Amino acid sequence: MPAYIMNLEALVRNARILRQVADAAGCRIVMALKGFSSWASFPSIRPYLDGCCASGVWEARLAREEFGGEVLTYAPAYSDDDLVELLEISNHLDFNSMTQWEKFRATVMAHPRFQKGELKCGLRVNPRCSTGHTALYDPCAPGSRLGVVAGHVLGTDISGISGLHMHTLCEQGAEDLALTLEVLEKDFGSVLSRPEITWLNLGGGHWITKPDYNRELLIELVRGLRLKYGIEVWLEPGEAVAVHTGVLRCNVLDVFESDGFRHAILDISASAHMPDVLEMPYRPDVFLVERGSGRDSGCSAYFPAVRLSDESYLRAGGAGEQVETYRLGSPTCLAGDVIGDYSFSRALDVGDVLVFDDMSHYTMVKTTFFNGVRHPDIVLQDRDGRLKTVREFTYGDFRSRLG
Repeated sequence: MPAYIMNLEALVRNARILRQVADAAGCRIVMALKGFSSWASFPSIRPYLDGCCASGVWEARLAREEFGGEVLTYAPAYSDDDLVELLEISNHLDFNSMTQWEKFRATVMAHPRFQKGELKCGLRVNPRCSTGHTALYDPCAPGSRLGVVAGHVLGTDISGISGLHMHTLCEQGAEDLALTLEVLEKDFGSVLSRPEITWLNLGGGHWITKPDYNRELLIELVRGLRLKYGIEVWLEPGEAVAVHTGVLRCNVLDVFESDGFRHAILDISASAHMPDVLEMPYRPDVFLVERGSGRDSGCSAYFPAVRLSDESYLRAGGAGEQVETYRLGSPTCLAGDVIGDYSFSRALDVGDVLVFDDMSHYTMVKTTFFNGVRHPDIVLQDRDGRLKTVREFTYGDFRSRLG
């Protein structure tokens, strides 16, 4: 059976790093549920984070019910019904446009939680500083619908707004944040200096828990903002919480050759179970599982993120790097549902187990039941190495989705 397996010890490792950064910088760090929302793991990481950020009502409800702490909500637009519910469960409610704020301003400011200071409102701004590498994930692209540009804020009445929110990064380092902050301060510094602005949310996309991330620079940048403007600073990483904490295990269903390509068909789908492989595109590390605790090949202490005591793991290479090359494909009708070309130290057989590493973030939150392919189970690995299945998907889940 295919399964996502999350390593709780790895999740705690990342959460501790985030807590250390928050304490050193004097800022608040919340987890972005859009990247990772497997709530069965929340009790392990809850002590280290200040809450969650949500992209809408359902994520906000999950944050309030299962995580606690602060709930920071932002969406490109809210319906009337959304707003009524979010006013009761959000601590920060950020608006994407002046038209949305003007539509809801009176309702928000009349709400008891706003009047008591339990609810604060922010405005997402667009500094128009593109530093990423994938157009699909660039909120600062020309004509972007995400955030207000400086010309729409300067000289405008934003009474009721107490903070600014920007989100421009995607899997990036502190150096890109530093570049973006230069532009943000140039265009929005006069707004940040207003006495009614008491906080700044720097969004997500910060790879804080990556080994080569410059955490000292991030701490310096946050401290500088706090000192210069007298504001509270928030970060809302998602991927940094769950990066290198889980795997997707699958099985080889068939092996055959076609026009000079050797194909291995797996019981998982890139389109349905790890869509960033097609969207980013992203090439995950792959390991071939061998029974018995033999010598691992090409592995480190942390990779793959989930290990079983009676297995060893042989890292796959690129096409032609090792003796046997296969195109790893999916059991769906989508011709392009292909994970990529990988090489192995031996030939693959039907029944072999492959492990795709780094499969906690932006996988489970994006899965579908496309083609009715069996959905992987969701499993937790505790610190003793024991596995616990927390969600097993059935035909009933597939059947009930659309009727």
